[in-house]
Amino acid sequence: MPSLIEAFQSQVGRKVLTGLTGFLLVFFIIFHLAGNLAIFGEPDAMNSYSQFLHDLGPLLWVARIGLLLIFVIHAYIGISIWINKRKARPQQYKVYSSKGGPSRQGLSSRSMAFTGVVLLIFVVAHINTFALGDMDTVLIDGRETHDVKTLVLDTFQNPIYAFGYTIVMILLGAHLGHGIWSAFTSLTLRSKKASATIYTIGVVVAVLLAVGFLFIPLYIYFGGGCDAALIHCN
Repeated sequence: MPSLIEAFQSQVGRKVLTGLTGFLLVFFIIFHLAGNLAIFGEPDAMNSYSQFLHDLGPLLWVARIGLLLIFVIHAYIGISIWINKRKARPQQYKVYSSKGGPSRQGLSSRSMAFTGVVLLIFVVAHINTFALGDMDTVLIDGRETHDVKTLVLDTFQNPIYAFGYTIVMILLGAHLGHGIWSAFTSLTLRSKKASATIYTIGVVVAVLLAVGFLFIPLYIYFGGGCDAALIHCN
């Protein structure tokens, strides 16, 4: 069984690692969106969700470190593949083609490196704002916990954050639009007949996730935070 280092050095291994880490990140994105949508639930729903995560204790840090490792591997391989392609073919072609079936080359695929780097920068800023940022505390079932909900409401009433977040979520959708199909390809989980179906499913999932994420800041900004009808505040 090849080691991780050997996988990094092998073209096939790198494709498999890219696909596998990509799928794991998609699962995390779905899980993260579900947590974010708790802001539209009961008044304490989002903070209770945050408290639940922190109650995991060491397991939360294991998950965080694991997620960081997955993200770094995915970003490193993706950027290195893009650099190698640029070195191998410095002249850009106006017409894209693919052997063995219809080409999936498009704006989404050709911008994967750009959207990936933007998302990498965004993740650092996002963690700094919502995980490491200053926030008040609130009592949940008699226990003191971080008031994540208020932080989110206050942050997204700032137009720079609201619209900046929205733009990045559109780029996330573009990245996932090609990335999900590419992950299936990397893991050889497709056939030529199923390729179009998988690509369509990937685009639909990407659009739903992007819309789900960008809806939150726009709704909060235009709805005025706690004045928004669907958001129940204490």
